[in-house]
Amino acid sequence: MQNTIPKTAPFLLSLVYRKVFPQVSKELNYWKKRANSIPNDELREQALASIQSKRFHCQGGGVYSILAGHRWQEAIKFIVAYQTISDYLDNLCDRSTSLDPRDFRMLHQSMEDALLPENELKNYYTYRKEQNDGEYLSDLVRTCQTCLRQIEDYNLIKKYNLHLEQLYSDLQVHKHVKEEERIPRLEKWHLRYKDKYPTLDWYEFSASSGSTLGIFCLVSYALGQQMNEDLAEKVCVSYFPYMQGLHILLDYYIDQQEDLIEGDLNFCSYYKDKDHLKKRFLFFIDKTNENIQILPHRHFHEMVHSGLVGLYLADPKVKKLENGREITKTLLQASGMRSTFFYFNVRLYNKLKKR
Repeated sequence: MQNTIPKTAPFLLSLVYRKVFPQVSKELNYWKKRANSIPNDELREQALASIQSKRFHCQGGGVYSILAGHRWQEAIKFIVAYQTISDYLDNLCDRSTSLDPRDFRMLHQSMEDALLPENELKNYYTYRKEQNDGEYLSDLVRTCQTCLRQIEDYNLIKKYNLHLEQLYSDLQVHKHVKEEERIPRLEKWHLRYKDKYPTLDWYEFSASSGSTLGIFCLVSYALGQQMNEDLAEKVCVSYFPYMQGLHILLDYYIDQQEDLIEGDLNFCSYYKDKDHLKKRFLFFIDKTNENIQILPHRHFHEMVHSGLVGLYLADPKVKKLENGREITKTLLQASGMRSTFFYFNVRLYNKLKKR
């Protein structure tokens, strides 16, 4: 892939469809084969389910590989492995045989180790009865570590990666404990950051912590040898909380009915009503656009922003939501013509894929 960063939506989509998605599929197929060989039935089921139902997370994250220039394939290898850890652990915790916060913390230690090439691997299943995954999780961690060893100046982004990972892991621990403990834990956690992020309520701060986009952006820039201390800080500030928050709030928005059926926590359910939800989504769209203006390749980040809105609103699940049509129209208008372009392209892509 050339070092030229796309400045138009058609050019970006062309790269995504021709190069990014096929390479993501190649990596996912490898991990699917590995998951199929997991000896433990429960671990195998959750690993395969996470790849089957959440592969679009890897596809979306794979877009950041464009920032890595000629090392885009290395970026995709890292992004797919790291996102697969995230999705697998999310499944293990959501459909867990355990409600032990020690178990969730130990599982997510793998995500920290994946970002620290010098760390030794551990038994991430220490606090649960299911143990034998045939080295599946460890191999995912090793893959991430190997990719990061190839980055000459990894120390420039390490502390920012770990900050974003810590927020992510804290969220996963607090939201998966006993149901009656979840909200108090999340509210108490939010209080530690309330002064720094006064515009966010606890459920919006939680949503902002649940995205891996900032890490993918940092690693891809670093692989492309464009990283310095100033850019590392700018990426972190630009992506957290608003870009990441918009990402996860959209994810929760389309999953509202599923989460209601499964009894899973959904942050969109804590808005007072649909008008409050709409108002806050518009706020996140506006703040995301404002914050990414300080980044180089501004057009790329604007397109990712627009693509997020278009991608999620194009999901067939939106049609089943009570206010789905109204929200879609409002958010597409607020996000501009690029979001509408992505929206119709993703809908067409989904139709062709079904055929």
